[in-house]
Amino acid sequence: MTDKNVIKQNLITCKPFLQQNFHVKRIGFFGSYARGQQTDNSDVDVLVEFSRPVGLQFIALKEYLEQQFGKPVDLVTPNALKPQLKQQILADIVYT
Repeated sequence: MTDKNVIKQNLITCKPFLQQNFHVKRIGFFGSYARGQQTDNSDVDVLVEFSRPVGLQFIALKEYLEQQFGKPVDLVTPNALKPQLKQQILADIVYT
């Protein structure tokens, strides 16, 4: 099963590609994988900040990450976080 270390290493490895092709400024993961509580059915929750607006590349990035992880990805930006969950998510996040 994929675990926290696999997700982290995968993000570290592909980060230069993400920066160059998707204008990723900062990326990390949170939720069950960050806490080590994932199950076989867990998706990977990813928080991403961009260096500029990306438009439809957002969807392409989500699909790329799903291919890399072999799991569904819930991709969000800081502005999309629900206010009632934001502090918990920011406390959980593992940046690469």
